[in-house]
Amino acid sequence: MIVTPAPRPARIVREIWKPLALLFVWDVIVTVIYYVLPFDAPELPVTLFGSALALFLGFRSNSAYNRWWEGRQLWGLMINASRNIARSARNFLPDPEGADYKRRITLRQIAYVNALRCQLRRQSPDEEVIRLLPRHEADLALQRVNVANGILDGTGRRIDEARRAGLIDTIQQAQMEAVLVDIANAQGGMERLKNTPLPHQYRWLPTVFTHLFCVLLPIGLVETLQFATPLGSTIAGMMFLAVLTIGDDLVDPFANTVHDLPLNAMCRTIEIDLLQCIGEEAPAALKPDADGVLW
Repeated sequence: MIVTPAPRPARIVREIWKPLALLFVWDVIVTVIYYVLPFDAPELPVTLFGSALALFLGFRSNSAYNRWWEGRQLWGLMINASRNIARSARNFLPDPEGADYKRRITLRQIAYVNALRCQLRRQSPDEEVIRLLPRHEADLALQRVNVANGILDGTGRRIDEARRAGLIDTIQQAQMEAVLVDIANAQGGMERLKNTPLPHQYRWLPTVFTHLFCVLLPIGLVETLQFATPLGSTIAGMMFLAVLTIGDDLVDPFANTVHDLPLNAMCRTIEIDLLQCIGEEAPAALKPDADGVLW
């Protein structure tokens, strides 16, 4: 996610120079043709087309942003639930008998959020799971199709083992299980966003209509703007292309691009909070890179 307060011109130029260059070349061609072979092009159809397209793109951008914001809310719930499960383990499990269970539950939750991050980004979670779990526990989780859910199931078993060992009672177990339910619900919401794209019409038709509008725009403006047509048409087309790009950037909040949620940083926040909760040394928080992007 880009976290700098002001946009960086170099990044903007890298993202838009190709479509703008093509649009400008087409606008110049239309202008030259108009002066070589004058023609009449009514503005009204292009105006109506542009108004309808603006509404269409507005609905699409709002839908994409709602998906992005829902993903951020679900990860906010995940951060809170992770803190809750670590705090419950610390407070319910007595020292020294419950120290091992306390640490195992905490590390499992850190492994869980990192595995979930990797799954949402279509990356392999093996390295993160092996880093945080004993080898035999990591192997059990990695055998599952849904690795993150396998880790969460194992956490529930560790809590049940602590109850059967007399370290916690059934009420405390139920409270901890309620937190695991919140975690599972948040994961289900994230998987729904990842596995359910916008309808095909929302993804394909705006792209076709926007490019068609950019092709027709100089034809409708050339009689009025004349020599200024390449400049005016390119600027107007750029605004429509920008709105189209915004929808593309936000539609998948877990795609691991500069516009998506900073899952690495949020997982690191969880790791820091949980390790400090049980009194262990924690790594430093992640910072934005040189381009102002927090991953």
